[in-house]
Amino acid sequence: MTTKPQVGVILMTYGSPATLDDIPAYIKRVYGGREASPEVITEFRRRYALIGGSPLIRITREQAAALAEELNAQHPEGPAFHVVAGMRFSPPLIADVAEEAAAGAHELVGVIMSPQYSPIIMSGYINTLEEAVANFQRDDLELKIARDWHLQPFFLQAIAERVRQALDRFPPAVRERVPVLLTAHSMPKRVIEREPDYINHLKETAAAVAELVGLPRERWMFCYQSAGHTPEEWLKPDFADVMPQLRAAGHTDVLIAPVQFLADHLEILYDIEIGAREQAEQHGIHFARIESLNTSPLFIKALAEVVKETMASPVHAA
Repeated sequence: MTTKPQVGVILMTYGSPATLDDIPAYIKRVYGGREASPEVITEFRRRYALIGGSPLIRITREQAAALAEELNAQHPEGPAFHVVAGMRFSPPLIADVAEEAAAGAHELVGVIMSPQYSPIIMSGYINTLEEAVANFQRDDLELKIARDWHLQPFFLQAIAERVRQALDRFPPAVRERVPVLLTAHSMPKRVIEREPDYINHLKETAAAVAELVGLPRERWMFCYQSAGHTPEEWLKPDFADVMPQLRAAGHTDVLIAPVQFLADHLEILYDIEIGAREQAEQHGIHFARIESLNTSPLFIKALAEVVKETMASPVHAA
């Protein structure tokens, strides 16, 4: 019997603390080895306790399993795909699962779970995976890492599907006028001044989704969320700034649709589901958000296309 060649795939994302007691060590890794203040630790403990812990690792593993099933169904004659999930700041760490993904494989594909690509912001993932593979000392293993895929058609269709589903839950009389806030994680202004293309990609994703849904330009806007706990200037407008503006314009409903986040985690379950909801309701606005992509079949198809396109591309320089 002939054994099919194997391709390893690793889905890379941020990670999350497994328990409330893991929060200090987790944030220290996020902060590059610096200790967080007691106030920051207390606030993160409060937030994770409110959402019952982050499901990000579980969902990323589910995405990996669904992607393996999709890729192998699309290619029954081979190669065989083995997909794992690796985290940057918490177990299972990228370096620890890379060896499992590469075992028996002739090719390893890394996918950062952020459709909009930034060399500055994503360099940590790339360096970590490249160092791990270099330690294997395997001349027979080729590593490729996906870069930008912010306009991947299935990805855009997956978000548009979630937006339509959410709009359909509004009463018919309200549905055609609900403002839609297409959000992304805020960044320090100093980072974006060095790399404006990243923000342009976020805005392009938002515009493409709005077009697929058929939203008139006056019905939607792009804004930020989840600004960090630092005194420096972060990108605006934040959705907290937008809520009073919507109410002043006579709106009594709002729908929030992230265009960057690919799974439920703290930025969805606390920053949006709790924080944005409270801000909206304080201004007399009925709040709703789209269901996260998680293992949406369209989104899994998007990931499969990203893997195949990466395999077909030349090896990137770091």
